[in-house]
Amino acid sequence: MITTTQNTSHFQPQAISTVIDQAWLTQAIPKAQLLQGTLLLPTPCSVDTRALKAGDLFIAIPGAQVDGHDFVAEALRKGASGIIIAHDKKEMLASLQSLIQPNTVILLVPSPLEALKQLAHAWRNRFNIPIIGITGSVGKTSTKELLATIMRRHGKRYYASQKNQNTAIGVAMNILAMDLELEGAIFEVGISRKSEMAGMAQMLRPTNALITTVGHSHTSGLGGINEIAIEKRKIFSCFSEHDIGFVHGDIPVLGQVAYVHPVIKFGLKSTNQIQARKIAIGESTINFVLKIYGEKFKVQLPTTHTGAIMQSLAACAVATHLGVPAHTIIECLTNLSPVAGRFEQLKLTLGTGFVYNDCYNASPESMKAALLAFTKLPSSGKKIAILGDMLDLDETSSFWHRQIGRFLRKTNIDHLILVGSQVEWLAKTRPQHITFDLVASWQDVLPKLQPWLSQQLLILVKGSRGMALDKLVAVIAEKENE
Repeated sequence: MITTTQNTSHFQPQAISTVIDQAWLTQAIPKAQLLQGTLLLPTPCSVDTRALKAGDLFIAIPGAQVDGHDFVAEALRKGASGIIIAHDKKEMLASLQSLIQPNTVILLVPSPLEALKQLAHAWRNRFNIPIIGITGSVGKTSTKELLATIMRRHGKRYYASQKNQNTAIGVAMNILAMDLELEGAIFEVGISRKSEMAGMAQMLRPTNALITTVGHSHTSGLGGINEIAIEKRKIFSCFSEHDIGFVHGDIPVLGQVAYVHPVIKFGLKSTNQIQARKIAIGESTINFVLKIYGEKFKVQLPTTHTGAIMQSLAACAVATHLGVPAHTIIECLTNLSPVAGRFEQLKLTLGTGFVYNDCYNASPESMKAALLAFTKLPSSGKKIAILGDMLDLDETSSFWHRQIGRFLRKTNIDHLILVGSQVEWLAKTRPQHITFDLVASWQDVLPKLQPWLSQQLLILVKGSRGMALDKLVAVIAEKENE
């Protein structure tokens, strides 16, 4: 039985909700038991009580370090609308009676993690709208946000997955946040191990999917470039011959592959349907000629980061396929805004100058792009690069860090502050005129930065997420966009 009601959750305040009954649940999640409460979809979900908001449905997922069942009481105290727990944890409910309200949803399932994915898969099947999946070694979030901006400027009600929630858990939670009045949805899909993508594609079942690029990222779990490409291409694994894929056509492992479905290619080569030609990088902008199926348009991007070119082409390819006129696309490209943590300009608070926060993550390709963009920036003072380890590179780590050290010959950086252990290899191959400090963690950076703060500075902060350099940025820079 399906009924609807007005959803008053913080996540989708205007959405019409569907009441989910036991029969629907049993079909979606075999052996699920709804003990009490009314389960509504869409609904905001949480698997972490630190980020949980009142009204969230808490899923108690056992992890490698902690078990979500240990935090159910905290979730209820923070106002969770309901809980999903394992059958074999049912006895814990007796100790939670004082926290359980009459309308609290209590759902027992064989496995909370599998139940979350099964519930998301079943809810996804209710939609007959464009569902775009975006994957790739770099540029996923920026491309997703740009495409969402274009579609909304076009007047379409599109949902975009939140921030960088691109794991199987994150994708599932975002599916469950979709309301039935949407005209489309855009999902970021990330993987770090083999065999992950096929399962995520089965759950999301995108009608269109895009691969931004393939690079040396998560090689410890995915292998070399060819193996990474094979895994990324599995985002198309549920496609029919009518579904459309989008790939970076300049990369052979993407552009020179036979697909069983139509593929639209973007890139710099003339063989791509969507191209960037006559690229000119200035002190603060990038100018190029955008070719959309042969038709030419002049574009100026408000950045020196060359990664923005491919993100623009990728978003343009999908938007054009979805019927967005060129003038709307170009308007959005001209007003391109950086995504938090992706070459994001922030004001330096401990001195005079700016911090370029590019510490969301790091691979050899993204490190080089950030260093080149940083080099292009005009400056009357000193340039300092705070670089952290590039993680998950397995046995190739020393090679790639040495390569970045050699790459620094193409930059105008005055001083390096290197954070971690792998960056020692970078120090060994850096140009000798670039001075450096080597520290173990982000907390050790401040004393090394202190002597430079009396002068005008431009600071680049770049490293893998595991190096926690975002915490350093929070200390030295003024956050402009929360």
